[in-house]
Amino acid sequence: MIYYITGGERSGKSSYAQKLAEELSDSPYYLATSRIWDEDFKERVKRHVSDRDESWITIEEEKNISSVIPSKSVIVIDCVTLWLTNLFVDTKYNVQQSLEFAKKEVEKLLAIDATIIIISNEIGMGVHSSSESGRKFTELQGWTNQFIAKKSEKAVLMVSGLPITLK
Repeated sequence: MIYYITGGERSGKSSYAQKLAEELSDSPYYLATSRIWDEDFKERVKRHVSDRDESWITIEEEKNISSVIPSKSVIVIDCVTLWLTNLFVDTKYNVQQSLEFAKKEVEKLLAIDATIIIISNEIGMGVHSSSESGRKFTELQGWTNQFIAKKSEKAVLMVSGLPITLK
């Protein structure tokens, strides 16, 4: 089962996903996809960690997310945007190569016997990026989001802390 949760920054995606996981399991997993890019980001990660109690099992994986998901688990993947950033940087900003890798990983997720809650961001709803790499990344994010949303059984858009069921 794939749940897809998307929305803008600070829309309530993570807390919604965590509550859902806690309703589905007494010992959910949390898959962190981020790299620690700077001190500000390090503080953000600490805040996310403090939002979860000791019942959570944390896994860190920057790229090959399908390889670390335990069978029969309930797991929150947080988040697609940070995961895609890793792919985008590692492919030297190649949208097509990043998208192909992302789609293959999502296909692998579908084959895992687990409840997977995927968090993403709707970055294309904001201001048009002034940089070429920003515009390319927005395209990558949008195409990946569409692919995940189509493959998911349930999809939710978070707006101002409120869930809107898409499917």
